[in-house]
Amino acid sequence: MTEETTSPPRAAAKRGTLLGAVFLMATSAIGPGFITQTTEFTVRLGAAFAFAIVLSILLDIAVQLNVWRVIGVSGTRAQDLGNRVLPGLGSVMAVLVVFGGLVFNVGNLAGASLGLDALLGLNVKIGGAVSALIALGVFASRRAGVAMDRLVLVLGVLMIALTGYVAVSSSPPVGEALRQTVLPQRIDFLSITTLLGGTVGGYITYAGAHRLVDAGISGPEHVGEITRSSVTSLLVTGVMRIVLFLALLGVVAGGATLTSGNPTAEAFGHAAGAVGTRLFGVILWSAGITSVIGAAYTSISFLSTLSPALERGRSWLVAGFIALSTVVFLVLEQAPATLLVLAGALNGLILPVGFGVLLWVAARRRDLLGGHRHPRWLLTIGVLAWLLTLYLGLSSLRGMAALWS
Repeated sequence: MTEETTSPPRAAAKRGTLLGAVFLMATSAIGPGFITQTTEFTVRLGAAFAFAIVLSILLDIAVQLNVWRVIGVSGTRAQDLGNRVLPGLGSVMAVLVVFGGLVFNVGNLAGASLGLDALLGLNVKIGGAVSALIALGVFASRRAGVAMDRLVLVLGVLMIALTGYVAVSSSPPVGEALRQTVLPQRIDFLSITTLLGGTVGGYITYAGAHRLVDAGISGPEHVGEITRSSVTSLLVTGVMRIVLFLALLGVVAGGATLTSGNPTAEAFGHAAGAVGTRLFGVILWSAGITSVIGAAYTSISFLSTLSPALERGRSWLVAGFIALSTVVFLVLEQAPATLLVLAGALNGLILPVGFGVLLWVAARRRDLLGGHRHPRWLLTIGVLAWLLTLYLGLSSLRGMAALWS
């Protein structure tokens, strides 16, 4: 996937790459965990969850504006910036991202397989293997970058459109949701921090920005396009979160009790009958397969620059990453709980460490930004957001300690 870095992209290809970067980040965030989190918090909080969604979107934008701008203007991936700030730091970041991405990719494959089960009644092991083969096919293409950009764009739009249909079918109390966006009956900080970590945690933070660097869209002259793309990616994620929330809220507000082991599928069934259940299968599979692609691409983008040999074998590394995730998924009866908790805790550490490095570059290392001055207002909101990510990271340390107690 290095052919695109040899020369600046033409106008049409450039637009496609920008959209691809937007949807790579957005669909990486909209994974099976994203759907599960939204369901759980909607059931628990009802219309008051609207406040948490809007606040988390604003915090996401504060993080991603800084991340995309620093990486994009510098034309350097996050781990390489880390190594230039402090030798070895970027390598530690890479190890954390790759491990967390690998473990969570098992969950992404599980989500994709459950989607095919809901859609076609396909055995989950077979569904997981088929999904992995599709992901491998994307990266095996001669123009892998273009294939990835188009697939995540199509499936991202499809997810939003189908979820929108279910939202209309469920007749949610939109007025009440709007009111509680401003005047919530209940403010749940756990939901806000969970949403923040789920949409800009771990590898997700860097997916879109690394895609632009790989495609040669970087440097101070592209700062406007980089900034617009970063905001758009979060808005796409936010639209999906809002539409999914409204679809679920209509079911919950209508008095339905979700008691099955798959409450989202049950809610879609309440909203649109058997068609709703099938649509849920399409949405969950789309969320799973795009997250598999995003995790593989971004994780290996961290690993490949550690040595020239790894960069030359990048396509094989991506294939190996997906294959290893698939083997773990097929061998284990369920995702290893301890590893998932550990990976979640590590992702909680990745965000403040990696984000802190990028803020340091923005504030103190203009030489790495080609002399470009990072806006002071953007740096300020970035520092405020970083303090929150630091709190999340400390919370994740408590989770790691609990694993060994």
